Amino acid sequence: MPHFLVTFTLPAGLRAVARHHQRTIYILLFRTAATALQQLAHDPRFLGGQIGMIGVLQTWTRALRYHPHVHYRVPALGLAPDGQTWIVGRKPFLVHVRPLAQLFRAKFRAALRQTPLFAEVSGDTWTQAGVVDCRPVGSGHAALSNNRIVSVQDDQVTFRYTDRESGRTKTCRLSAEEFIRRFLQHVLPRGRVSVRYYGLCRVGNRHLLAQARTALAPPTAAAGEAAVAPTSVPPAPDVLRCPRCGQPMVLVQTIPRTSRSPPAAIQGG
Repeated sequence: MPHFLVTFTLPAGLRAVARHHQRTIYILLFRTAATALQQLAHDPRFLGGQIGMIGVLQTWTRALRYHPHVHYRVPALGLAPDGQTWIVGRKPFLVHVRPLAQLFRAKFRAALRQTPLFAEVSGDTWTQAGVVDCRPVGSGHAALSNNRIVSVQDDQVTFRYTDRESGRTKTCRLSAEEFIRRFLQHVLPRGRVSVRYYGLCRVGNRHLLAQARTALAPPTAAAGEAAVAPTSVPPAPDVLRCPRCGQPMVLVQTIPRTSRSPPAAIQGG
């Protein structure tokens, strides 16, 4: 099943407000981006059903500069309005980026208007096109390496990053103080989380994904017998399974929520 990575970037005119009001802006960024993407994917011209999304907030560029954006990993799978039919996307795109960017900007503006922060944003910000990117990522299992720090020597930190324009790997060398300053500006406010789940990926809906895997699995046949498509698919049990070995997962301990710091190693933005 194809997966897509959809990225929503906060416009430059909102970054100063976001830096000083992170709790409010990050919540609105998550919420409005997710709503816009789900609304457009539900359109029959695209996928035509309810989708699942896993969102990850990042506030840095590859060079650790402040640049809030949220990545959504989205399987090209939707549950039709009848609640029974599964729709698998076969197109090389999930949704069109331009209407998605316009919808995201409109929803974010409407949400921000309900807060006192709206007056702090220049009107020119809303005339700029939204920055949204959507690209296929195969099975969705690929991950970015976190081993980017090259050396720490003589009060200098050297780390690798990929230049967005050229695609080449470069190195950046900063004083320890500047590296720490850039790093710590990405610490989330107390109680905020950097990962959120929406639609079919929400905890209460994961049994639906299990049903989808059962319904969409290729048919199997006994030796010497022709495969016969089942007339109906029994509902899969509501059991969380390990994505690697497939065994049922058992709750061992619940860890109370605490404040979160940025990742121990820096991911690319």
